[in-house]
Order: sequence, then C-alpha cells, then structure tokens
Amino acid sequence: MDNAAHNDIAITADVPLAARLVPLGVHVLGPTGRPFTPESIGMAVAMRDLKQHLRETGEIRGFNPGFSARDRSAFLSALDQTVRRAIKATEA
Repeated sequence: MDNAAHNDIAITADVPLAARLVPLGVHVLGPTGRPFTPESIGMAVAMRDLKQHLRETGEIRGFNPGFSARDRSAFLSALDQTVRRAIKATEA
C-alpha cells in the first residue's frame, strides 16, 4: 500500500485494502478477476461489512467457494485487459 502509485496493478481479496488503493488510481482486481473500481468499491465494502456482521451473529458460515477453472479463466482474462489498460494509459 505504501508504495502503490497511479496506474499500478494490485491483486487482492482484501476489500479494505482495495478501498484504499482505488482512490490512488491503482487498477485493483480480486482473485477471480472481479475489478474494484471507483463505482463498485462502495458496494464491495458494504457487502463485506454485512457478511462480516452475519458471520459474527451466526446467521451465515464463513465458507468460501473453491477456486474453479472458470474463476481462473475469468481472472486471466481480466488481468490481460487490466494490463492492456495500464499500458495504454502509460503511453497516453
């Protein structure tokens, strides 16, 4: 986080970290290829907080689905697109 700069690329499942990186102009992807953008980060933080509360109260369990071949493919596609956007932004 301390070394992140505009147009860098970060991969993280840590939503609070993503929320700190997005305003810096960092391209942030989740491990399944889900982009965290200025438009989507607020909802991602809200959903994370809601799910944390539901886990703490016992309403839901904290199981995450396994990483599938489809997730891997989606991630690789999103990463490729993100790298291309970052390169294009550097050239402009």
